[in-house]
Amino acid sequence: MANFNFPPTSRYYETPVKTLETSDGSNLVYLSRRFVPPGSRFAQLSTHVVVAGERMDHIAGAELGDPQAFWRICDANDAMRPDDLTAEIGRRLRITLPEGFPATPLA
Repeated sequence: MANFNFPPTSRYYETPVKTLETSDGSNLVYLSRRFVPPGSRFAQLSTHVVVAGERMDHIAGAELGDPQAFWRICDANDAMRPDDLTAEIGRRLRITLPEGFPATPLA
């Protein structure tokens, strides 16, 4: 049986595990499809302006403290391909809270 113990910081953390029984009676275990939520669902924290030579893992490391969290920036900016976000110098990227974390007004 497959082991799908993703950490809470993974984009697949809450993705359901499914099983398909084949014609020979064996079971195939797989992850359900993950639909990318619309970026408008995320509470914005700041904006990052892309400069020449930047990579998404560097941006995620600097902005979110975790280079593997680049997918959060992709989700927040409605991007399927990380490289699309850094292709245009000067592009403004939304840096957001994770989905489901509401923004609170600053005092």
